[in-house]
Amino acid sequence: MGMGVSFALAAGLMWGLVFIAPLLLPEYPAALLSFGRYLAFGLIALPLAWLDRPRLRQLTRADWLEAGKLALVGNIVYYLFLAGAIQRAGGPLPTMIIGTLPVVIAISSNLRDHRRDGKLPWLRLLPSLLLIAAGIALVNQVEIAHLRSDAQADVGRYALGALLAVGAVVCWTWYPLRNADWLRAHPDRPPATWATAQGIATLPLALLGYGAWWAWSAARGDAFPMPFGPRPVHFVGLMFAVGLLASWLGTLCWNEASQRLPTTLVGQLIVFETLSALAYAFLLRGRMPEPATLAGIALLVAGVLWALRVRPEPPVAHAA
Repeated sequence: MGMGVSFALAAGLMWGLVFIAPLLLPEYPAALLSFGRYLAFGLIALPLAWLDRPRLRQLTRADWLEAGKLALVGNIVYYLFLAGAIQRAGGPLPTMIIGTLPVVIAISSNLRDHRRDGKLPWLRLLPSLLLIAAGIALVNQVEIAHLRSDAQADVGRYALGALLAVGAVVCWTWYPLRNADWLRAHPDRPPATWATAQGIATLPLALLGYGAWWAWSAARGDAFPMPFGPRPVHFVGLMFAVGLLASWLGTLCWNEASQRLPTTLVGQLIVFETLSALAYAFLLRGRMPEPATLAGIALLVAGVLWALRVRPEPPVAHAA
């Protein structure tokens, strides 16, 4: 349990970095940020794949197809939605919408995976879910108040950002459940190998997407300078930093946690990503969060700590 929580915390700290990349490169289209990040991830995975080639050869065609699905939905489409949301609604609002993932995944996995992982009793799980939901609502209330006080705020743009963030929640509800299915079905396969396999599967998808965006930009006469935009050094450096830390190493840590913890509990630990992203966003703003925001964060932490005290009931054995 302790090692699983530690790996989930490390993954959250690294995944929080992806929330500030769109804020550091606001003039870059969300699609370019998504394809660029995962193109870097795929290139980073190449030497790792060479070193791990004996284990990668053991993966079947079905395994590679699954890695491709996870790469498309959980990587490229997810970050396309998230980057677009952050650029339209700022950092905190999409971060807190993504912060609903612990609640959404906990409910989804408890409904879907109780035969495998054991069932977390709803009445014992409910207080932690309520604490997490209350914390998210409190922080959202602060951000909405800021929005209402800004006469120049584009409400439609913020609403679109919120909608894109909901799309990201859908993608990342599906991803950890399917990823955990594969890991639990293959306990003999190292999580590092599976993380590398997803990187390799991501590379052709990101390359095709990057090329298609470049061709589309050229066809419509877009003034945006391709292939690396107006700040190529910043763009390439940030994409490789996020690709290494968040995409590969973060996925590795999350896979380690997924093999050690029930899906319902590991789903709630995604709250570490939310807390990290909020901390980075406020550091970037150069100011402390408001008291109501800090209270919301405290509720999120309390919800996680409560959830870790809940143990699943053993799965019921069914007669053949």
